[in-house]
Amino acid sequence: MNWAEISIHTTHEATEAVAAIFHELGAGGVIIEDPDLINSYRQSGNWTDCIFPEDDGILHVKVIAYLPSDKELVEKLKLFEEKVSLLADYNLDKGTGKITWREVNDGDWADQWKQYFHTSRIGERILIKPTWEEYKAMPGDVVVEIDPGAAFGTGTHQSTILCLECLEKLVKEGDVVFDVGTGSGILAIAAAKLGATEVRAGELDALAVDTARQNVAQNHLEDIIKVYRSNLMQGLGEGQADIVIANIIADIIIPFTPDVPARLKTGGHFVVSGIIKDRLADVTGAITSSGLTIERIDESGEWVALTAIKAVD
Repeated sequence: MNWAEISIHTTHEATEAVAAIFHELGAGGVIIEDPDLINSYRQSGNWTDCIFPEDDGILHVKVIAYLPSDKELVEKLKLFEEKVSLLADYNLDKGTGKITWREVNDGDWADQWKQYFHTSRIGERILIKPTWEEYKAMPGDVVVEIDPGAAFGTGTHQSTILCLECLEKLVKEGDVVFDVGTGSGILAIAAAKLGATEVRAGELDALAVDTARQNVAQNHLEDIIKVYRSNLMQGLGEGQADIVIANIIADIIIPFTPDVPARLKTGGHFVVSGIIKDRLADVTGAITSSGLTIERIDESGEWVALTAIKAVD
């Protein structure tokens, strides 16, 4: 199958809005090439074969998404350009706003990821390992094997790292976890390997659902993790979770937050990321208005993760 790889150069402040536009057009996720992230990751020593040059400016971000290369593509490209041009109406600086696109196939995707996705340690115990790379784990390591495919989830983005670090702190043996917008399934797999005995992972994009299921099987966790094609928490079944986690964007997190308390056990946690600092107040307001109490806020670069608790029924 052929796809259109669409790229735009923009600013940190407009990144989330651009991601939301891509989502409206049908993209299952986005890739964010953030010089701030790339520089910090290079300096950490975890990305030994980074192909990107060091960038001292840290003034621009490249956001990439994939849409089917079909008869609707031309209209979608036109609509994308129009919506980006309207960002100024919301006091968002789009930066250069330069948009480019090229046609790729599934094989190109795989080759592109393998150039620079290598085993990396996150937190104290978690190791994210690509399926094609050999690595000898140390005692106590929690190894998550991932082939991101077209699901845009390698664990190297700051928001994903923040979520993984939160899960490492929160997950207890026997927990039930709902992963909303699972992408490649990385958070669901990490939760299961940290001790959760039931994980429900939801994803709207059909390609991401297939990728997540393959990654679950690669990690031999089919008995614990069930992946559903689901719009947010719709389709995840009944019952309550000890942890609901969502690494999406603020414009998607905010509208579904009021539904979260009913799906959390007393003492359960709601963990969200994919939020740029400029939207922190908006997400905080939505969470507190829903009756949850914010326990902690973690930051990395321009990105934020919030952990909230359900104190009472």
